[in-house]
Amino acid sequence: MLYRVEGIVIRSMDYGEGNKIITLCTEQYGKVGVLARGAKKIKSRHAALTQLFTYGEYVFFRQNNGLGTLNSGEIIESHSSLREDLYLAAYASYACELLDRTLQDEEVGSFWFTQLKACLSGLSLGKDPQIVMNLFEMKVLQAAGYGPSFTSCISCGKTEESVYVSPRLGGKLCSSCRHHDPAALKVSPQAIKLLALFEKMDLRRLGNVEVKTTTKAELKTVMRAFMDMQLGLKLKSLSFLDQLDKYEI
Repeated sequence: MLYRVEGIVIRSMDYGEGNKIITLCTEQYGKVGVLARGAKKIKSRHAALTQLFTYGEYVFFRQNNGLGTLNSGEIIESHSSLREDLYLAAYASYACELLDRTLQDEEVGSFWFTQLKACLSGLSLGKDPQIVMNLFEMKVLQAAGYGPSFTSCISCGKTEESVYVSPRLGGKLCSSCRHHDPAALKVSPQAIKLLALFEKMDLRRLGNVEVKTTTKAELKTVMRAFMDMQLGLKLKSLSFLDQLDKYEI
């Protein structure tokens, strides 16, 4: 059967002497694996279509939900700027690997596709990469069924202001319920407000925001704790991103 879909390349690997196998995140069919014959060759018409982060229209032949074979395609957005900048490439790689490891094969991918598309666009447009990524992490947690709650106490439901967050229990704790998790993180009111905003916001609506360095550090700590506790994924791209952060000036 011949398919024509819009997709984003979230994984690309060499196969044989001159071929590549790419994994596409698509809106209609979730994750799809496609073989691009001859794509490793410099003059291949498929070479550009198989690069990481490329958003395009792909036409491929596929039988019985197996590996597809690329027939033709057209690039909609190459996202070349993400591949040319080491830091942006690291953030984009993390986003793609996170989605790849979280999204199951053949799982309907409309939400995943739109949020990844918005994430890569935000990085390309120069929005704060950490804020973009923290919001993307929030959307991944929500789509995977582990979305935290920061609008009310996860234990009693009170909406009073609080500075305690429990990654283990899945959200904010009021001062009266903090004893349910002695290991709960204490964060600033500014960080709590941003986390509550991330909980409700679609990534496509994120504008250019300026966040204090100290608040960004809190957001990173909180979101990392939630990702580790709820998903527990060991991602090579995240390890590399952490190494880059250590040398950032």
